[in-house]
Amino acid sequence: MHDHTHAADGGEHAHADHGGNAKYVYVFLALCVLTGASFFTYSSAWPWHDQPQVGRTFMMAVSCTKAMLVILFFMHLKYEADWKYVLTIPASIMSLLLIMALVPDIGLRMRSYSPERREHAAQSPEQYSKLQKAVRAMEPPREH
Repeated sequence: MHDHTHAADGGEHAHADHGGNAKYVYVFLALCVLTGASFFTYSSAWPWHDQPQVGRTFMMAVSCTKAMLVILFFMHLKYEADWKYVLTIPASIMSLLLIMALVPDIGLRMRSYSPERREHAAQSPEQYSKLQKAVRAMEPPREH
């Protein structure tokens, strides 16, 4: 009976599963190490400077790990009830559907640019002509 009353008053048993402040210090130190790993990709010691996709993949993994740590510990999602999945899974599915729907539109938006708009676009004329050749190569032949 004493333990139940003590836990209801916010005593040591009420926060026993949270682990105290030491856990937050460890998570902070892990975030510092992961930030150092991010900067490592730009140092001269990074062995894959000639393969940017390796660096991007590494950076994405580090970023996702840091986001997971922040969400789980600093936003206390680790200690929430199982209803959190009811909220996050549908939102994740919708975000993936939006990405799949919008990325092709963004990638092909230059097809309909006017010459004036193309002149002020972010890509150089050489890059644009290469892109146009690639787009034409992917299109099926037109019948007249």
